[in-house]
Amino acid sequence: MTIEFKTPDEIEKQLRQVQVVAENVMRPESRVLDDSEHSRPLNFVHMMWPQMQEMERANLEASLRRARNGGNGESPKSEGPKSDEPKKPRTGNLALVHMIEMLSWGDAGVYLCIPGGGLGGAAIQAVGTPEQKERFLRRFTEGDPKWGAMAMTEPQAGSDTSNIQTTALFDDATNEWVLNGQKIFCTSGKLAYAESDGLIVVWATVDKHAGRAGMKPFVVEAGTPGLKIVKVEEKLGIRASDTVSFVLDNCRIPADNLLGESREKKDGETKGFKGAMRTFDATRPIVAASAIGIGRAAFEFARDTLAKQGVRMDYESPRWKLTTAQADLLDMEIQLRQAWLLTLKATSLLDSGGDNKLPASMCKVKAGKAVTVITQKAVELLGPLGYSTQTLAEKWMRDAKINDIYEGTGQINTLIVAREILGYTRKELK
Repeated sequence: MTIEFKTPDEIEKQLRQVQVVAENVMRPESRVLDDSEHSRPLNFVHMMWPQMQEMERANLEASLRRARNGGNGESPKSEGPKSDEPKKPRTGNLALVHMIEMLSWGDAGVYLCIPGGGLGGAAIQAVGTPEQKERFLRRFTEGDPKWGAMAMTEPQAGSDTSNIQTTALFDDATNEWVLNGQKIFCTSGKLAYAESDGLIVVWATVDKHAGRAGMKPFVVEAGTPGLKIVKVEEKLGIRASDTVSFVLDNCRIPADNLLGESREKKDGETKGFKGAMRTFDATRPIVAASAIGIGRAAFEFARDTLAKQGVRMDYESPRWKLTTAQADLLDMEIQLRQAWLLTLKATSLLDSGGDNKLPASMCKVKAGKAVTVITQKAVELLGPLGYSTQTLAEKWMRDAKINDIYEGTGQINTLIVAREILGYTRKELK
């Protein structure tokens, strides 16, 4: 058996198209969109929407097919002759992380404005029933651009999700869930809120005394009375992307908008906290890929700028013969390659249906740290040119830090890695 590291041809073809967008649509608008925070990158949105519709359609059909065939995604068994040709592996998530790495190389804030299901769609894919996937995700394959988002963080509940205070009470008289509470730092929340077919997956508790066991995911559709944006954040980086705070004030949603196998009453079993973790297992490699795209942009710019001054990469000389700048460039590239290999491993496991919890957290930790170090080093090596707004180096440094924070901070993911490797429970190691 051989191990193949070559990127599949169909992904290579897609990447060439995405690179055109990154170079000719995203990079030219980077500085303008960073200076005018929350301006919607319309050229990018409309250019990417057809491709995102196709990806959303493929992911939805694959998910529904797996549900019909016992979760393995294979066609039903038939009595006909079997083909000797090897089965083609699924590469949907692999294609996605390659695309996101390239788009983040173009501009991470603009990439986050990409239309589609986003984190909300990932949560529905992770824990929704086939009927819910069809009902909620089909909208991202049709019509005009629209967005999905996920609202989990609260003022008193960041990494400590067991402290979520947003409540969900079931009203038997109307067969509805009633949500009350506040959510902060919701990425693309404004985009999801503004479009008629947008949706937000809100995590709330049906029992405050149950901790994580009481957490449940609810789909709140755009335009639902009682859902209101109260703040749009001004941020250090990814400034083209919107980040908002919501208030849910007696926000009523249908009973079957509770994601999971049983959604009729408050005592029905749903995939609560475990569902959230499954969502993160799918999205942490995506965050890592975005971090790597930013890091690659900074590394390549620093490398090429220094090369014009006569400082070139040297892969053959022993380290003690290298200049400090050459050694720094090598370290930057090593960090990128390590993070990328971990990301590919986590993504490949996800595509094959394997357990990717450990590698998902590992790649998130590594990429978050690597991009922070790489972008800071790029600014340092470039001197005044790196610190000024004459180039995008300082912007990449500002954009980088979020990748070490959202989708579980670097500290939280390090804890997850340690628990998985050492066999400790959450109570034993925290």
